[in-house]
Amino acid sequence: MEPTSSTELASAPATEADLGEGGASPAQTPGTVPPPADPDGMPSPEPGARSRIPRTMPRAVDPRVVPPDPDPDLDHPSLYLNRELSWLDFNWRVLHQAVDPRNPLLERVRFLGITQSNLDEFFRKRVGGLKRQHEAGVSQLTIDGRSPAEQLAAIRPVVLEMQEQMGKVWKEQLLPQLEQAGIVIRAIDDLEGPIQEELHRYFMDQVYPILTPLAVDPGHPFPFISNQSLSLAILLRYPEGEGHHFARVKIPLERGRWIPLEEPGHYVRLDDLVNRHVGELFRGTELDNCHVFRVTRNADVRRYEEEAEDLLEMISGELRERRFASVVRLEVERSMPGKVIRLLTDELKLEETDVYKISGLLDFTDATKLADLDYPHLKYPRWEPVIPDRLHAAAVEDQERSIFQILKSGDILVHHPYDSFSGSVQRFVEEAAADPDVVAIKSTLYRTSADSPIVHALIRAAEKGKQVACLVEVTARFDEQQNIEWGLLMERAGVHVTYGLVGLKTHAKVTLVVRDEKKGLRTYSHIGTGNYHGTTANIYTDLGLLTATKKVGYDLVNLFHYLTGHAPEQEYKSLIIAPRDMRGAMEEMVDREVQHQQAGRVGRIILKMNAIDDSRMIRSLYRASQEGVRIDLIVRGHCRLRPGIPGVSETIRVISIIGRFLEHDRIFYFGNDGDSEILIGSADWRRRNLVDRVEAMVRITEPELKARLVGTLEHALEDNRLAWDMDGEGYFKLRMPRRGAEVRNYHRTLMREAEARRRP
Repeated sequence: MEPTSSTELASAPATEADLGEGGASPAQTPGTVPPPADPDGMPSPEPGARSRIPRTMPRAVDPRVVPPDPDPDLDHPSLYLNRELSWLDFNWRVLHQAVDPRNPLLERVRFLGITQSNLDEFFRKRVGGLKRQHEAGVSQLTIDGRSPAEQLAAIRPVVLEMQEQMGKVWKEQLLPQLEQAGIVIRAIDDLEGPIQEELHRYFMDQVYPILTPLAVDPGHPFPFISNQSLSLAILLRYPEGEGHHFARVKIPLERGRWIPLEEPGHYVRLDDLVNRHVGELFRGTELDNCHVFRVTRNADVRRYEEEAEDLLEMISGELRERRFASVVRLEVERSMPGKVIRLLTDELKLEETDVYKISGLLDFTDATKLADLDYPHLKYPRWEPVIPDRLHAAAVEDQERSIFQILKSGDILVHHPYDSFSGSVQRFVEEAAADPDVVAIKSTLYRTSADSPIVHALIRAAEKGKQVACLVEVTARFDEQQNIEWGLLMERAGVHVTYGLVGLKTHAKVTLVVRDEKKGLRTYSHIGTGNYHGTTANIYTDLGLLTATKKVGYDLVNLFHYLTGHAPEQEYKSLIIAPRDMRGAMEEMVDREVQHQQAGRVGRIILKMNAIDDSRMIRSLYRASQEGVRIDLIVRGHCRLRPGIPGVSETIRVISIIGRFLEHDRIFYFGNDGDSEILIGSADWRRRNLVDRVEAMVRITEPELKARLVGTLEHALEDNRLAWDMDGEGYFKLRMPRRGAEVRNYHRTLMREAEARRRP
């Protein structure tokens, strides 16, 4: 495959005609209808909008200088970017979606909330882990040559700048445009007297009874501050006492942060309301000042699986430990007095470098709630996933024809959210549960929805007397409690539940159905790149193969024997399983492309992943590039490889696609001199995936399905709307269509292709 791309990076400011698709709406009076939509259903662009689209974002990466060496050492730290800083660069690209005027307004608001949520998780997992390493005296350097302390020092200024930019985007761009669109966030101090009186009554009736003021004095110790809760820090004094006393009030956000006013589209913030009337809680005292603060607690707690007698009990204990884990970040309003900050840092056992002073609104995660408001013209046009052709035809033409009969005539490749999850994968499991000829169902569960149709189908199957086995991964970060509850519920229904393997996370996304047919038992399989989660299947891009191929079924039988019977020495004919075989198999495929290139043939590699940080796999790609193999990497998140380095990675290109859907699918293309090998699977090229997890990849063999995946990769490489190009310094630059050229939006292209397949 030789993708041809006409994409060129624009170098001059563009005009309205160059934009070619939806952008920011012109200034409107509140409640007015937006301008006419373009052919893709997006609002027309504001004149000159494109000239205001930033091509770059501030950079987090701090690469080492590559030494001019004709025979470079591929282990040299200068050839690798730092994982944490590369991740922060990814979050800059997410924040860009909130800045980009081509995106619908409420989607920009949503991306601001996602940026905050990403940053919170980064502190809980990555910063928390680095702090624990630093405190333990870990001296081992990363492959880019940095200690935990050096990484922490490099992270702080980047986060400070990112938070400053988030505040500016909110105040200077989103708030004014929301007001123009009729969504107004009001400051209580600016409201007229009657409205303030109504809000005071609301406070006394609906908020006051919930609040719990916690004062600190010799009889009342400093209160526990829960993770990511929003609180008020209050300094008060008693009329006849000396000095100040500290008190904390937690903002009760369970019912939402945005309080609607009588005027449609107008809101006030709950924290603003509580701050305004907090004196009602401390009658008889004088309040000197009141400021919002927020803490983030470490989620990287110690785990001793090998010593645990009961994995469920260990995970339950870990969840309790995480709730009370050490604080790794304190966010405060910039106007908070120094003595209050010192009190908080002393009580929370923090350093000055753990404090982040925020200008303006603190915590944007609740912006996603604003984005959910019912203003369709300010959002992406609604997308309805398509039921795959053969499944749709069978449903219309022959109600009695089961999905298993359809699979006998060939494999089905599904690509969510373009293809319907409920009409394919969910249907596969639900039909298996109802089919009297199905004797066994086996599945893995890493993350799933709160009310999972998949889990309910497995329960129904067990209640019907079928053999049902499910590996529930209870170490899936932040989903542990829900997975434990699902596991116990399935156990009570008779499902054989296994709670993972000691020392390994089961990240493979696989389901096996065994059916008793005239010629004996027959297997039907699903191997995917994403979770069995119906909600995220509408947001994340993921691939799945539905097949009746005997070799795949045989491999899944053996894989489940490994997972439930802890029997690692299994034989696999079609699947590639981590940790046993995957890294070696991938290295062999890279080496094969090198051999083709050395023999005068064409070496070609295209890889689409979420992230790449495994040093062995990066060195393998470097060696292939040194031999002239052309390599394209489509990497959504962090990438430690440096493309375009003379003598090392000159033939490697890296792009990142950020847009409406979260890129989560994984495709591995090896040209093999015209006899291409294409795989999909659950693993990125990260050490944790290749060494510390059970993962599964499957080869796609049917020519039609291979061609579809090749087309998907071509569309990604040709994108000039969502794609960012990475240079050897780790710097990303947003692609723009050449003046007058066609806008190629990867997500829109796949949506249009799916729409063309939609049956009436």
